[in-house]
Amino acid sequence: MNHHENTRRDFLRTVGAGAAALTMPMCATAAKPPKKRPNILFLFSDDQRFDTINALGNSRIITPNMDSLVRDGTTFLNAYIMGSMSGAVCMPSRAMLMSGRTLFRLSGDGGGIPPGHVTLPEVLRNAGYRTFATGKWHNDRRAYTRCFSDGGKIFFGGMSDHYKVPVYDFNPEGKYPKSKQYVDEGKHSSELFSDAAIKFLRGYKDDAPFFAYVSYTAPHDPRHMPKEYMDMYDARAIPLPKNFLPEHPFNNGEMVIRDEKLAAWPRTPDEVRENIAAYYAMITHLDAQIGRVLDALRETGHADDTIVVFSADNGLAVGRHGLMGKQNLYEHSVHVPLIMCGPGIPENKRQEALCYLLDIYPTLCDLVGLKVPDSVEGISLGPVLRGEREKTRDALFFAYKNFQRGLRIGGWKLILYNVNGRKTTQLFHIWHDPWEMNNLADELAYAGTVRDLIPLMKHFCEEAGDRVDLDKPDWGVAAAAPGA
Repeated sequence: MNHHENTRRDFLRTVGAGAAALTMPMCATAAKPPKKRPNILFLFSDDQRFDTINALGNSRIITPNMDSLVRDGTTFLNAYIMGSMSGAVCMPSRAMLMSGRTLFRLSGDGGGIPPGHVTLPEVLRNAGYRTFATGKWHNDRRAYTRCFSDGGKIFFGGMSDHYKVPVYDFNPEGKYPKSKQYVDEGKHSSELFSDAAIKFLRGYKDDAPFFAYVSYTAPHDPRHMPKEYMDMYDARAIPLPKNFLPEHPFNNGEMVIRDEKLAAWPRTPDEVRENIAAYYAMITHLDAQIGRVLDALRETGHADDTIVVFSADNGLAVGRHGLMGKQNLYEHSVHVPLIMCGPGIPENKRQEALCYLLDIYPTLCDLVGLKVPDSVEGISLGPVLRGEREKTRDALFFAYKNFQRGLRIGGWKLILYNVNGRKTTQLFHIWHDPWEMNNLADELAYAGTVRDLIPLMKHFCEEAGDRVDLDKPDWGVAAAAPGA
């Protein structure tokens, strides 16, 4: 039996009963609450790809504080977003994070979180937590008001000049008129939001536990940072990614969106290196600001009684596959960092379990002993952290607008495209081809694998509430206008 047949046999064994392996069970139970619930500090970056942390294998980037989180906690090496029905990928990503709901069961495109979708901060607040937020909130203001009892330097939006972020002070009544918006001109967004978090930590005297959500806008473009950080990186010395291409090999349906206009066509090695250098520099600057927040946590005596979570809302191509943005289903855009450390969480541990960002919600409820609302679809990673299970999901489903669908199961990754009547299939084996350079879909030896995966993709579309019907020529949906 050849290598491919062995691989396919293992794949079929993994699938087991077939589509049943892809169901998304609810998580409505909680672990026994601790005597005193721990605090939670949630550090969330914007557009940070999974492979931009030195301790996780990228020797070209400087991230000492993120490295310390890796050493002090558990890293989930296969954390993903589910995708987006909007070019603003971070908006549904953040809605899924906060609501624990899957992509097609959000309200619209994720711009709003209705009261029936109970958020993580709401659950914590109702359980006696003081809930604080600073930075980016890319969802509706009424949801923000339900979520947080405290806040500072609040940015209601998607992106801005990092030195001219329009922010609000916290208003407990949820009133944020334009007249109250202001700009701390000259202070970088990462410093601005870290300052607000540090002020909260240093001023916190309550006996109740706190949930502090620090939502950065870095390393999202425009790529501005203090010059000393840019000087740490010589663009000429940065190697091109292995999957660099001057142009994407076919129309993926989203070739001219704003993100893709950040570099000229065809992409040139020099311009891509310059973009990578600036991307890394922004992350290093962000890392330094995260270090300041972690220092404040230690200085205030809360380092030992606080769960720290670090993650990001999506990744970014920055020259990979001839792309610059996140409007695609390649690893560089859907694969994100996820680190948890603190009470009861194993130190310096790497976990391979597949998970979504939306699984963080029930995981935190599990860790602090709170019941998960019935509206939540995420699955707790608590059993993985406690060593009770190796995984909680067998597969992950991805979607981008009405013309890209993806599936990850075991080492296999299938991506389907339907653009202007042209269908394209990609099949990668992520374990052997992590850069997604070798499309196996058109090779006769892998026809059976594609044939096995298609019914699973169809089932997952149905299970997720997706309107797409892969059996129809146009998938049964109207294609969204490019860039819309």
